[in-house]
Amino acid sequence: MELLTTFLYILFILSAIVLVVVVLLQEGKGGGLTDALGTSGQQTFGVGASGINKFTGYTGAIFLASALGIHYFNRIESTRSVVRDFGQTPVTAPAAPGDAGGTAPAGGGTPAPAGGSQAPAGGNTAPAGGAPEQPKSGG
Repeated sequence: MELLTTFLYILFILSAIVLVVVVLLQEGKGGGLTDALGTSGQQTFGVGASGINKFTGYTGAIFLASALGIHYFNRIESTRSVVRDFGQTPVTAPAAPGDAGGTAPAGGGTPAPAGGSQAPAGGNTAPAGGAPEQPKSGG
């Protein structure tokens, strides 16, 4: 599926480039910029200009078909998921042998912050009771 999507992207880009070049090579139908510049650009394709018009149509059809194919195959890919059963409770790993489950690590709790200090600057630490210490008013 990925190979087909990659092929469609390459076809899409190449047809876009060819389409831009072919449209720019065509002569105007009149009343546009070509009339303002003169008649020197009208002899580009001569009487056989219907061939370039057909080629432009085929290139435009390839461009449109590849764009629709890219959209279709990307839509199919987006319905797949690498995460299965998302939202269910995670499965926990079994305890290591010799571990008395529920005990704290040997370090004594949470690891130290990367900065190296144990308490934040300014001394605003909470007391052991859990509630922050209220400032005492002098009175």
